[in-house]
Amino acid sequence: MRLKETVHFNWYKHLLILLFLVICFVTSARLTSADFAMVFTNSSQMTAFLSRFIHPDFSYLPKLVEPMLKTLQMSLVGTAIGVVLAIPISFLATTVVTENRWLSTIFRFLLGLIRTIPNLLLAALFVAIFGIGEATGVLTIAVFTFGMVSQLMFQAIETIDYGPIEAAAAVGATKMQIAVWSIAPQVLSQFASYAFYAFEVNVRASTVLGYVGAGGIGVILNSSLALLNYERVSIIILTILITVALVDKLSERVRRSLL
Repeated sequence: MRLKETVHFNWYKHLLILLFLVICFVTSARLTSADFAMVFTNSSQMTAFLSRFIHPDFSYLPKLVEPMLKTLQMSLVGTAIGVVLAIPISFLATTVVTENRWLSTIFRFLLGLIRTIPNLLLAALFVAIFGIGEATGVLTIAVFTFGMVSQLMFQAIETIDYGPIEAAAAVGATKMQIAVWSIAPQVLSQFASYAFYAFEVNVRASTVLGYVGAGGIGVILNSSLALLNYERVSIIILTILITVALVDKLSERVRRSLL
């Protein structure tokens, strides 16, 4: 190893990078008026919160079963709708199927536009349009799933083997027949894996949709925080944590068996 390649020889470069990062951090803190000293000056408030938070109200647990089930149902139905809508659009968003770059570009632009809208903003818009309730949460999850899964699906289509497509085209198969019999069998397992991954993500996301009135256990969490009932907040978060961990484990096992 030459001297120029050693860490000791380039120490000034690392020092300049560190100095640049520190300057960026301090500047950002000043521009955003972030006062880190307040974290320590409010230690009494922090202590009061933690003293109640670490004592979950287990007597409230039976009342969380139904809202948690509604959250899971919202995630399941929303994911199913989003995946069903994403399958045909993912085929149209790739030139492998359409052989039309302009058409595929339009669909990709629309999918990118949908993915830029955050979940909470999307839920707030749907609450304003359709009102408060689980149906709004399902619609929010469906649109979010549609944007996310469509992107993953059309990227999977673009990595397939072109041999079956050329063989089907050589015998006069239509684009629909090529999509169904030459492309779909190659990506079916990946599509199923993406569907379970989306469900896993949506279970996490649906727990906070209640903050804007989209139903589920998030509504109870929001009201408990507003009433400063931290014992109930603790058991709600614990319930969500256990549920999400179980869903993640199940989804991981299913996805591994499909790939």
